[in-house]
Amino acid sequence: MCGIISYCGNRQAIPILIDGLKRLEYRGYDSAGLSTVDKNKMVTIKTVGKVSQLENKTAGTRINSSFGIAHTRWATHGKPSETNAHPQTDCHNKISIVHNGIIENYLELKEELQNKGHQFKSQTDTEVIAHLIEDNYENDLEVAIIKSVERLVGTFGIAVIHTDYKHQIFIVKRGSPIIIGIGDNEFFAASDSNALAPYTHKMVYLSDDEIAVLNSNRFYIKNMKNEILEKKIEILDEDEYKMDKKGYEHYMLKEIFEQPESIKNAFRGRIILNEGVSKLGGLEPVLGRLKNIKKLIIVSCGTSYHAGLLGRYIFETLTELDIEIELASEFRYRRLKLNEDVAVLAISQSGETADTLAAIKEAKRKGALLLGIVNAVGTSIAQITDAGVYNHAGPEIGVASTKIYTSQLVIITLIALFIGRYQTVSFIEGSELLTALKKLPDQIKDILKNAKQIEKIALRYAHFKNFLYIGRLYNYPTAMEGALKLKEISYAHAEGYPAGEMKHGPISLIDENFPTIAIVPKDSTYDKMINNIQEIRARSGRILSITNDGEDKIKNISDDLILVPQTLSILQPILNIIPLQLFAYYIAKEKGCDVDKPRNLAKSVTVE
Repeated sequence: MCGIISYCGNRQAIPILIDGLKRLEYRGYDSAGLSTVDKNKMVTIKTVGKVSQLENKTAGTRINSSFGIAHTRWATHGKPSETNAHPQTDCHNKISIVHNGIIENYLELKEELQNKGHQFKSQTDTEVIAHLIEDNYENDLEVAIIKSVERLVGTFGIAVIHTDYKHQIFIVKRGSPIIIGIGDNEFFAASDSNALAPYTHKMVYLSDDEIAVLNSNRFYIKNMKNEILEKKIEILDEDEYKMDKKGYEHYMLKEIFEQPESIKNAFRGRIILNEGVSKLGGLEPVLGRLKNIKKLIIVSCGTSYHAGLLGRYIFETLTELDIEIELASEFRYRRLKLNEDVAVLAISQSGETADTLAAIKEAKRKGALLLGIVNAVGTSIAQITDAGVYNHAGPEIGVASTKIYTSQLVIITLIALFIGRYQTVSFIEGSELLTALKKLPDQIKDILKNAKQIEKIALRYAHFKNFLYIGRLYNYPTAMEGALKLKEISYAHAEGYPAGEMKHGPISLIDENFPTIAIVPKDSTYDKMINNIQEIRARSGRILSITNDGEDKIKNISDDLILVPQTLSILQPILNIIPLQLFAYYIAKEKGCDVDKPRNLAKSVTVE
């Protein structure tokens, strides 16, 4: 859950490293640091806090070097401090390393190295790697790195430099993302292509247990058997990776307002309206097997888990499949029967989520068909799965996911329809669904036009410390996601609940200081939701209703009302989440929270 950037070329390294860290800061922002070699000496500069503080610390330094490594950290081992910040070095300050991931056997290795006389300075697991390389070094750094990596248990993306290896950077990947950028007589490595976009559009995605060696005029990639590999060069879509707030105060607000376009991108070229079917080229290679599956298990975490929860209802509505939804972090602990009749669908914004990766590796071992929904091309989940669908939503910089969530819901719907049309979904049903899907961007624009009204409502709730979100059927997951958005960025306590469970416990919390956000679409759950609201009002609870019904029945029992357009029940959650995202954003902004970089969180969760 950290960001790595490396540069080797003909330009001054530090400005490029700092710029790369700024573009990676959403992956971690507890501390930051960089290392380079100047006059045959390792120079390492580190600071607690955000990259801007590292930039200030390096300003005015007279370091002359055209290669280096840098890192922005989300702490796992050791609290945020300059000592625990990366890069980490060996005993003699000749080797410097940055690391994204987690070393599970670091205590065992640390004790072994300490017994050999190695002196440790930090509490990090990363420092073990630097000392292990030092211990294995016998005048060939590449061999020492390979020997060291063979001892490591866990996940890692690492970059290594050595004072005796001028203009060379050594990169290794296992489980954590590393991308090589190819420029003109210069090379880059980063944990996210966002960091490389200003400098090159040519990318090579490393696979697990591959080592890349960069210098100022060439690079090569090997496997751990010392065999040179030929890797495909991908061309980055420049428009997809522009990082610009475009006049918005925060990336999160910009990304909320980008949803009409990101949803269009999710279904663009994937709808055949006159056949009532979706076209998903990413699934066609496994179509024969996909037609014969009997069971689908969805695995995901966080916001993607909420997309999966709603996906369960969507697949049950449109297909004949047996559906299970599982938190990826719990998947490996269950005794599941997986075989060729089962497909496992992994949903991940980053494509690198460690728990989700572990889940699909377990599923692969047992013979299941592996499918994926990810936003970033070339990521680990995209490489491991048998087939999948990309979001094509562009970068999402705000740590709290917004546009990727709604994009995932659109793609889940398209996949369910893709399968369902081979089963019992009729042409008329498929055509009706796709027609409604195409209307969503304009309907979202209508919601966004009322952002100022939603802001006024949000400000009336900003002082409350506790919130209950309730919904039924398709909007039970919506309640959970709405609550997650509020707690992520405003630090208010919020719980999402199926409304029918409210009287089985949570209603005991309700009083005048515990407001409820009720999601009340005009569908089959409407009357039951009205009853739930009445129960809350009888206990002096304040009610904010999200609804597409402006009639007195709901108005008279709600303290505040946010109206959204109406669509098919199966798609209504895509519209209902928009005002909840705005509601959370405006409360967090009013409270002075760092909306894009909430405390203790990072965008890409690459540790379990």
